[in-house]
Amino acid sequence: QVQVVESGGGLVQAGGSLRLSCAASGHTFSTYAMGWFRQAPGKEREFVAAISWGGGVTDYADSVKGRFTISRDNAKNTVYLQMNSLRPEDTAVYYCAINRGSWPDRRNSAYDYWGQGTRVTVSE
Repeated sequence: QVQVVESGGGLVQAGGSLRLSCAASGHTFSTYAMGWFRQAPGKEREFVAAISWGGGVTDYADSVKGRFTISRDNAKNTVYLQMNSLRPEDTAVYYCAINRGSWPDRRNSAYDYWGQGTRVTVSE
């Protein structure tokens, strides 16, 4: 059974940092790309960042480029999202997902397995 579990969310002031983690089990983690998405209240879920199977290729939404960094440790079956210079508009539930392919993809439909999400709140 595939499990995807996010952690690391919380409350932070604008300008602060958080590091999200996503642990996957029951799946050949190192073969597939991974992605982070987020959903703010009243909005649709949107792409944040994605990373290729080996970590060599990454993709970011324009809204987070230069502030967020996605990385992965295949030995630990874990993907990370380092979030710096956080803004109130980054407030959302952040989801981790396993892609069905090996390369980054911005489409929700490209991901087979999703976690339950971790909430990030950025105050003014």
